[in-house]
Parts: sequence; structure tokens; C-alpha cells
Amino acid sequence: MATLGPLAFLVPWALIALVLVPLLWWLLKVVPPMPRKVPFPATRLLFGLDTDRRAAESTPLWLILLRITLVALLILAVAHPLINPSHRTLAPGNMLVVVDDGWAAARDWPDRVAAVRNLIGLAERQDRSIVLMTTAPRDSNATMSHTGLMTPQDATGLLSAMLPAPWPVDRAAAAEALQDLDSVSQVFWLSDGVATDGDSVFLETLEGLGDLTIMSNLQSMPALALLAPREEDGVLVLEALRAGTSPARHIWVAANDEEGNLVARQALVFEEGEARAEAALTVPTEMRNRIAELEIENESTAAAVVLLDNRWRRPPVGLVAGGDLESQQPLLSPIYYIGRALESAAETRSGSLELLLQNPPAVIILADVGIVPDTDRPALEEWMDGGGILIRFAGPAFSQASDDLVPVDIRGRDRALGGAMSWSSAQRIAPFDHTSPFAGLEPPPDVLIDRQVLAEPSVDLTNKTWARLEDGTPLVTMDKRGDGWLVLVHTSANTQWTNLPISGLFAGMMERLVDLSQGAGAELGEQPLPAIQTLTGFGVLAPPPATATAIPANGFAEATPGPEMPPGVYGTLDLRRTLNLGSAIPEPEALQLPAEVTQTGFERGEEIDLRPFIYALAAILALVEIYASMALRGLVPGFGTGTRLATIPLLFVLLAPDRAQAQDEAYTEDGIPVAALEVRFAYVMTGDSQVDRISYAGLRGLCMILTARTSVEPGEPVGVELETDDLILYPMVYWAITEEQPVPSAAAKAKLDDYLAAGGILVVDTRDAEAEMDGVTGTGPNAARLPELLGGLNIPALVRVPSGHVLTQSYYILSGFPGRWDGGSVWVERDHGGPNDGVSAILIGSNDWVSAWALNDQLQPLYAVVPGGERQREMAFRFGVNLAMYAMTGNYKADAVHLPTILERIGQ
Repeated sequence: MATLGPLAFLVPWALIALVLVPLLWWLLKVVPPMPRKVPFPATRLLFGLDTDRRAAESTPLWLILLRITLVALLILAVAHPLINPSHRTLAPGNMLVVVDDGWAAARDWPDRVAAVRNLIGLAERQDRSIVLMTTAPRDSNATMSHTGLMTPQDATGLLSAMLPAPWPVDRAAAAEALQDLDSVSQVFWLSDGVATDGDSVFLETLEGLGDLTIMSNLQSMPALALLAPREEDGVLVLEALRAGTSPARHIWVAANDEEGNLVARQALVFEEGEARAEAALTVPTEMRNRIAELEIENESTAAAVVLLDNRWRRPPVGLVAGGDLESQQPLLSPIYYIGRALESAAETRSGSLELLLQNPPAVIILADVGIVPDTDRPALEEWMDGGGILIRFAGPAFSQASDDLVPVDIRGRDRALGGAMSWSSAQRIAPFDHTSPFAGLEPPPDVLIDRQVLAEPSVDLTNKTWARLEDGTPLVTMDKRGDGWLVLVHTSANTQWTNLPISGLFAGMMERLVDLSQGAGAELGEQPLPAIQTLTGFGVLAPPPATATAIPANGFAEATPGPEMPPGVYGTLDLRRTLNLGSAIPEPEALQLPAEVTQTGFERGEEIDLRPFIYALAAILALVEIYASMALRGLVPGFGTGTRLATIPLLFVLLAPDRAQAQDEAYTEDGIPVAALEVRFAYVMTGDSQVDRISYAGLRGLCMILTARTSVEPGEPVGVELETDDLILYPMVYWAITEEQPVPSAAAKAKLDDYLAAGGILVVDTRDAEAEMDGVTGTGPNAARLPELLGGLNIPALVRVPSGHVLTQSYYILSGFPGRWDGGSVWVERDHGGPNDGVSAILIGSNDWVSAWALNDQLQPLYAVVPGGERQREMAFRFGVNLAMYAMTGNYKADAVHLPTILERIGQ
């Protein structure tokens, strides 16, 4: 091998042939080109002519240069040039390459792959076989294996599919897998520099196999791990660890929201010789509640990312208001003051108790609700037993008629300032006991209670009292109900009975009560929570791998990340839990190696073989030379002097690869719309490219299922613009609602009305999973846009899909309509027997069906479905098939059900 700086030639003797290039120049100049053929019928006119003048035609200079360049390129290709060649010399025998591919390897993964590729190239040049071995387990039982002897070409293909795992390596298991290997003489271990328990056994095994060289990235800083934040004095404390005690180092931790937008940044400083750094993240409560992810900047590993769930966020709180109509006005409504008090500490939503219990929050607050309906009582008590917190406020309606769902017995009359059972003056709040959840709060002297409901004296009243007035009467009482709490505030939540709601103390007390919540899923216990999204080795959220299994709701504290439980987001529609790597692995420490072991860094730059590029360029020049030679001989019609130079660039253009994406043509060559010749479903282009891609992938996946299971073979889905495109040819149009999409113009809505009147079906999906939707209204961020987006359309009265509706039996017999989410309500037109034979022209839901239908080319799902997993996805596909059949056949299935009766009537 001969080297010239970063360039080397593996067959340098082939360059001797370059001395023949001048000879080739001379030959091409001396030897005339082939005569040009010119069609000339009057050839006999030339007979008998004679001349003494002779002029030999010569080959054009540009063609000579082209041919010489072609020959020189072929000589260079034979010499096998390389850029950044490896200068290692292998010992006789085969090679073992062991690659650490755990979380710590992700930070320098490109350099690691380049180093392995260089070793493979070295084995290929020296005619060696190679064995590859990775050290991160890839299945649940942690069994590992090597590849066995294979050719360098096969090793290159395997390397291209290798990626780091988002969990630690298991070198002890790797050492066990290498016990049966005895056919190698040289070993290369690409270490990630982080110590594990099995290092000594692993190192001993490698040394026993052959000459060992340990390679690592000497220029890389120690690996970093970010721990889950802890709360101290109302702020989040960030903590990071590093593998080693190198010099002082500054890092930045970014706090991002669910959309990946930066919310805050915080610097952490590792002092010299220290392996731990921490700092407080001081941000306003409303900003803190937006944080969904913490990550160390410029450290692309799974251990550098911490995902936050509801344990670090505002808990959901449901508000139910009682009282008369006057008390429901702003500034008079009790839930107005509660909402203001909790706006920075909780996510509040209001509604009836029945609707709230369909998707129960962590806390429910009943403000001046006298009697809980008997229909809601069992579900409410079951929710409390499972960990829910019910907080009741007194008030005029409560004092007039109340039930026994209270923590203590209540006297029949309330006590008011100036009444029969009255104070001589309004009462202040007494200091809170140290056992009370309000301990540490200071009641202001200007907070006065004018009226309250009284508790009946009992032996346990003292133990059930969390707050008192100065005269000793209870203000806040409680009772433990299963895993939850029942709390009563003996005064009103508005200013009718007290000025407490307009004080800062009220906000503090409400936050303390909400903090008692264990979350909306505390009652789940052993219920498994499936993986929704998991982290890759590079710290990026992606669909979970096939090996991921569900984790019990109460098992996250003991869960260890691995192939079965990769770090990421787990849960259901109501409960999300995150599993983070940094807090679940031992503190990273630097790998300590014996001094006698050969250690080296990764070779800088990947070895690049130039032969493929040279051969490709030579092939192009050869085609140009052939074409030019034929043109000069007159074998290419119309090739005159003026077109010769222009033809060569044109040829290069024709030979260049076409990178244009093939687009689905809307019309055939005869001008016929493609949608008129085959069934095609359409989706509304929202302007959000990600949502539009999901809509396309979902409808495409549904079409695949229809083709596989039915006689319907739809074409590719089509994205349509409501403002410009004609919808009449599509039996079904799917509209995924987003928060930001523009409102259609009046002309577009008129066109959409015409489409619905002509028999088309519009499927509207808010993707909010709202059980409390009411037709075209809802409280979710997407559902809130429905009145604006659908306003002006001729939409009749809507009802929830009734039992026995054609949608439940058009192909499969269904009782629900799940998508990526389950539990959201689905609305259709009331059966009115109109011009479309009772077929609903519009269907509104919120279960995100396209995400559940989305498949890749290998029929693998692209998005996780919760809470039912793959069984729920199957039901989503069945609903999609029913929906497609409904769109194309209408009420045919309903008529088929009544076919025996129809035939009997015809016979009569």
C-alpha cells in the first residue's frame, strides 16, 4: 500500500500504466477517425476525378481528451484508491469485533460505526473472516449470541442495521455467549467507557480468545445521566451524574413542552473532581406545568432525557356547581373562585357529576351541591375508594337540603352572624395544627367567616378536623374513604358566607387539598399499563418495539429498563406514567482497565473506497464517448456542427438520476378523473403536515385491510382542499380537526353541503377522545373548533350512535368504535328517512381512528393504541371496514336483515 497524505493506493503498481497515457495521446493524434458516411445518390459523378492533394482528417481534440480521461480513470480504479486508510496490520487468523451498543454508546455512535467499518475493510483487504458481537441484550431473557464467522461483505450489511439500545449493556451475559468461540486470533472491543458489574469476567474472556485491543473515543467527554427531578420548597431540583471525575464542566438542561418547544433552560456545573451536579429550576408554576421533557443539550442518549408525567404536573380537577341560577353568574359562582385558586396548580374542567365520572379526574369539587343524585352515588363512592378526593363546600343549597355523603354529621341548621344560632361577631380562622395538610399556612387576620354549617359533636370529631375557627368549631373536616378522601369545607366557596375565597389563603388551602391526590389512576393497582411511546438509544420518542410489555400501574418504582420495559411513556387514556433510564440504573462510573491492556482511540474519519465512484464516472464517460463517436461518423441523424457541443451536456442531464417524486395523477391520459374509475377515499388537507401524513397513512392502512379482507380494492387515498377540489367522486371524506386550521370559506362550505346532499359521507375526527362531546360541541382543544369550522353547514340533529345502527353491523358486529383512543362518543344524524335513505351524511367522533389504522408497507402499525393494545387496534380496523361499507352501500345491510320479511310481503 502506497500513501499520499490521506490518500492511499492498495495496488500502487497499477499506476505504472499511467506512463502509457502520452503514447495513447500520440496514437489518437496519428490514427485518423473512421470515415464519415454521407448519403449521396449521384456518386457516379465523382468517377474519373483525380487530385494530387491529400489531407488526413484528425480526431477532434475534445474527443482525445475524453478518451485519455477515461483510460486514466480505469487505471486509477485498478490501483484501488482509499481515503483515510487504516494502517493496522492484523495477526494471522480471524477477527472478533465486540461493540458496546448500550445507552452510553449513542453519544459517539457515528464514530463507533466508522471504526467498525474500518476494521471490516481491513479484514476484507487482508482476506480475513470476521465475527461481530454486541453487548446490549435484545430480548427479555438477556440471552446473547455472536454472529459466527462471516465474510466482511455480510458484516457490512449487518453493521448498517445496528443501533444503540436505550438500556445498559450486559457484559457478563456477553462473556457467557463467547464461551463457545475459538476460531479467532485477534479481538477488538469498542468500549463505551462506562463500568459494569461483569467487566472483569468479560475482559478475561476476551483476553483468552486472542490479542485484545480496546478502542474508545478518547476525544469524548464522560457519559452523562440525568435523574428525575425532585421537589424542594416548591421548585424542581435538577440533578445530573457523569462517569468519571474529569475537570470542571458546564452543561445545560432544556425543559421542553409536549410539542418540543423550549420552556426553560438551566445550567448545571460539575466541579473539578465531582461526579454530581445539581441546580434548582425556578420557573413560574404555569410554565412548570407545561414541562413534559427534560434533556441535557448536545447529549443524545436515553439517559440524558427525563420524561415527566402527571406526578410533576397539575392534577385534573372536576368542578360541579350547585345553588340557584343567580349563583351561577361570574363573580357569584362558587366554582369561579375555585377555578381561579387552582389555575396554576391544577387542570380544571367543569360539568355535571355524571359526565365527570365517565372520565374521572383526580379530584372532584362539589360547590354548594346539596344532594348527590342516587344514580351517581355508587360510582362516586367507588371512585373515592380507589383513591379519588371528593371536596364539598357548604352554601345556601347545601344548608337547606344535604345528604349523608359528608365526613361528619351535620346539624339541621347553619350558624350565621346575627341569627338564632349566631356569633356576636364574625370569626377568624385559628392557626392550623401541625398534623393538618394546611400546616405552614398563616391565616390572615382579615379573613372572616360570617356563616357556616355546624358539625354534630362526636368522639372522633377532633381527629377528623383539619381547620377550626377561633371558637373551636370545625371549618374543614375529612374522612378516609378507602384509598381516597371525603372533605367538607363548612362555609361557601364564594363570598356569600365569607371573604376567604378572595384571599391568598384560599389558593394555598386548595392547592394543599389537591396535593393529597394520588392521581387519576391510583386505583388501578396491578392493572397493566401498555407502552405508548418509548425512547430510542438516541433519546428520541418513537413507537414501542415489539418486545415492549405492559408495566403494572403500581410497579414503576421497581421497574428496570430493558428490552421488555424500555424507557418511555406508558399508560391508558386516563393515566400516563413515565419510565426513565437515568434514575433506574446504577450511578455511571468510568471503566478502569489494567495498564497492560492495549488501548487506542477510534481512528479519525471513516475509510472511504473511491473505486465505486471512479467506475461510475468512467461508465458515464464511456457512454458519452460511444455516442460522440457514432455522431462523428454520421450514425446519429441530425447531428451537425452546431449541435455537437450542446449534445454532451444534454447527455449528462439524461444520465443524471431523476429525484422527482412520482405524484399520483388525478386524471388519466383521456382526461377521465381517476377517482371515477376506482374507489378512492379522501382526507381534508389541514395545513398541518404531520396530521396530513397521519391521515394519509391511516386511510392507506384501511385500504390495505379492505383489500385483504373484502372484495373492495380501493386506490391510494387522496388529499383534498375544501376551497378548490371537487369532492363528488369520493364516497367518504375524512376530516381530522386541528387547533390551527383555517375556517373554510362560505363557498367551500356550500360545496361541502352539496357533497353531503349528493350522498357523500363526511367523517369528522377531533382526536380528543372526549366522552362528553355533545354533537358539534366539546371541551377539548380540537373539539372547541367544531362550531367555527362546521358553522353554516346544513347539519341536522345529531345523536349518539344508537344500538342496532347500520354502522354496528354493516360488515362486522360491533358494540363500540375505538381508534387510537377508546371511550370517545360517536355522533350521527338522527334517522330521518330523508333523500339519502336514512344514511347519515356526517359522523363526528374523537377516537383518532387514522392513527390506529396507520400501517407501513410491511403492514406494521405506526402508532400505539391505548388502553386496549392490539385487540383495540383490531376493533378499530373492524370499525373502519364497517365505515367503508356504510359509505359505499348505505342501508343495504339494514335491508338485508329484513330480507325474509320483504320476500314474504312480495309473495303476498
